[in-house]
Amino acid sequence: MDAIPSNFPRDEDGFVDWNKVDVESVELPRDEFERAGLDKPVEAEIEELKQESGFASVIVVDNLPMIAEAKYAKLLSVLTKIFSQIGTIREGGLLMPQDDSKTSLGFAFIEYENEQQAQSAVDQTNGYQLDKKHVFKVCKFDDFEKYEKVPDEYVAPPPKPFAKRENTQAWMMDQRGRDQFVCRFGDETEIFWNDPQTKKGEDVYTRTHWTESYVQWSPKGSFLATVHRQGVALWGGESFGRIAKYAHNAVQFIEFSPCERFLATGSTHEPSKAGETTQVLVNFFDTRSGAKLRTFTGPISDFIAEGQQGLTWPVFKWAGQSNGKCGAFFAKIATGAISVYEAPEMTLVDKKSIKLPGVVDFCWSPADPILSCFQPEQNGGNVPARLSLIGLPSKQEVRSKNLFNVVGVNMHWQSGGDYFAAKILRTTKSKKSTYSGFELFRLREPNCPMEVLELPNKAEKIVAFAWEPKGHRFAIIHGDGARPDVSFYSMKDKQGNNNCTLIGTIKNKTANHLFWSPNGRVVILAGLKTMNGQFEFFDVDAMDTMASVEHFMATDVEWDPTGRFVTTAVTSVHQMENGYHMWTFNGKLLYKYGKDRFFQFLWRPRGKSLLSPEQEADIEKNIKKYSKRFEEIDEKIRNEADSSAASEKRIKEEKWRNWLESKKAIRETQAYKAAEADVVGETQANSRKDFVETTVIEEEILSIVEEPI
Repeated sequence: MDAIPSNFPRDEDGFVDWNKVDVESVELPRDEFERAGLDKPVEAEIEELKQESGFASVIVVDNLPMIAEAKYAKLLSVLTKIFSQIGTIREGGLLMPQDDSKTSLGFAFIEYENEQQAQSAVDQTNGYQLDKKHVFKVCKFDDFEKYEKVPDEYVAPPPKPFAKRENTQAWMMDQRGRDQFVCRFGDETEIFWNDPQTKKGEDVYTRTHWTESYVQWSPKGSFLATVHRQGVALWGGESFGRIAKYAHNAVQFIEFSPCERFLATGSTHEPSKAGETTQVLVNFFDTRSGAKLRTFTGPISDFIAEGQQGLTWPVFKWAGQSNGKCGAFFAKIATGAISVYEAPEMTLVDKKSIKLPGVVDFCWSPADPILSCFQPEQNGGNVPARLSLIGLPSKQEVRSKNLFNVVGVNMHWQSGGDYFAAKILRTTKSKKSTYSGFELFRLREPNCPMEVLELPNKAEKIVAFAWEPKGHRFAIIHGDGARPDVSFYSMKDKQGNNNCTLIGTIKNKTANHLFWSPNGRVVILAGLKTMNGQFEFFDVDAMDTMASVEHFMATDVEWDPTGRFVTTAVTSVHQMENGYHMWTFNGKLLYKYGKDRFFQFLWRPRGKSLLSPEQEADIEKNIKKYSKRFEEIDEKIRNEADSSAASEKRIKEEKWRNWLESKKAIRETQAYKAAEADVVGETQANSRKDFVETTVIEEEILSIVEEPI
């Protein structure tokens, strides 16, 4: 009470009557003023109030349809479905204002639980096309204040300092021509050089918790993509620094365009209420700028074929690169149609889909904008099945074929787009059994001629089919038993004419998968899963087996981009023997690498060669001249390794000798000998103390005489 000024009015009890005090006229002492924090500027209080206002978690969705009250609830439900996939909307947090006539005003406010969800909603839905006339314009509520502060006169910002970007192709300039690969195990992700001379993987980069699900190389190996709950990040350069990131909440799938310029990210979202369907969200980004180009969202039925169960990724498939140009087309299947879009505009080609009643599957040529599509029989078999090749952007059929009694079709493109094969499974007239055959198309010849191939025993099961890369041959595993046959065919006969001919058949092989070398000629006949990792390295030119090896429980086979090395791996599908084995192209084991919880092994792809076909042919012709330099480097490495091993051995031997000599020198000293004599004498004395002398008297009977009593 003594601290209160005496001029304050008081009641009879002596306490201040605060109702009669003019608070504004009261002046606090300076130290009290600072202790209360009242000396801080007013702006700080305003900023604090702003942060607590909650506007940072509110977004504004503009350019909505202006609809009457009768359709208000339906539009509100659509908005709830779209925006609840991204984050949790607060209770009563979606408001779509109306005018006096109950007509919506064309915008809405949405409040999320936090600012991160709001920002993610802006990133993912701005530019979303609700229908032909309405494209969302989405921003944060706080942005209005930011835009109000924009000056009326434009002032150019100072130029940013130039930041040199790392070369994402630097790894291809390795003087020894080695390849890189990435391994993921446990919480670790590691990148290695494959070093065949030292017979081990040389560490390049290691990082813990680099991804939350999986990693993926871009098609040319420029980037490594890591997948996270918030989105996707790209890494590259010599230091593997982050190059870009793309927001997509709960992303599950990613797919690069062949030219690496575009990236598609996809996710599925389970319904929050009974009776609703699973929703699919697919975003397209420009990998250079990071800009989102387009978003596709809707029920899962909009992204699958008629009768298909579940979503198959990729939902959108990219067309191959033609003459080194970026693949500009991508497509998705829908009920009775295929929708083809063109990048970077991301618009529907000719503003309409290709109508293909009943279509269930399609795939692109790896080298040209040509679609192969399959439509099964319809109307109880009155309308035959149809196999079509359609060129883009004209949407004209390159070739088509009607098929009857078809159960299913598997489509296979040759890597260069020169040939296309369709494996047809048909039923007999009695419908009691099935048989298989192939329809073969030649894309590089006029009118795209076609021929039919049937095995000698049509009823045999087709286990596997694979084209030879950069070649005209293909292989088929066929047979019903545990040890099927493998047949090799060529699209050219011995005279070089365009006739499909049988090269040869090898009998009774333990194989259910085919893995051609990227350069052709060599194929691995692999027995995976039930066949427990049996591998045969087969030379198709010589029709001879180079090696037969085993990697017990192997689940994966990966050729390196050059076709010189191949890995077999046991992933975490099995709980034991996890890791990989590195082999040469002819089946020689180089080294093994074992790790528990081994998830992924991926070779880093190489970009297209800059050499012309003539230059490549010249190198192949004079391979000894070009390989001499590499042989010298390899010999030097081997000598260094041998020298290093010998030097290490000599060092260890020298250490042992020095240690031995030092011990001998100690034994020769007088002090050591005296100590040794004392120890020996004490030991002998102790030994004597262990003996006790006793005298034993023994009686001996010399004779016994009997005397009469």
